[in-house]
Amino acid sequence: MDNRMKGAIAALLPLLLLGAVACGGQQADGAALFAENCAICHGAQADGTMSGPPLVHRLYEPGHHSDFAFQNAAKNGVVAHHWDFGDMPPVPGVSEDEVAAIIAYIRNLQREGGIIR
Repeated sequence: MDNRMKGAIAALLPLLLLGAVACGGQQADGAALFAENCAICHGAQADGTMSGPPLVHRLYEPGHHSDFAFQNAAKNGVVAHHWDFGDMPPVPGVSEDEVAAIIAYIRNLQREGGIIR
């Protein structure tokens, strides 16, 4: 490997590390945002409660409930269609970026639970 290539790799390494930290940070932020806005109904680990369904469930995999579906649910609420918990109301005061962080957290839990790869 010549010195130019080594220099290019050295220049890119901090950016790659920053991206990895940002991604992990989004999941950490997502966990806190989920706890604050979602866990009361969907459970501390998105495993459901008597008030809301589990999100770590095959019905909520990306092929059935896309990230857009989660964004839409948070913004507009959802009419009950899979479970008998009643309609989900909109979640006021949560931005699209915050919902994206929550989705990243949920998708990670789904990955850990073997729902998605």
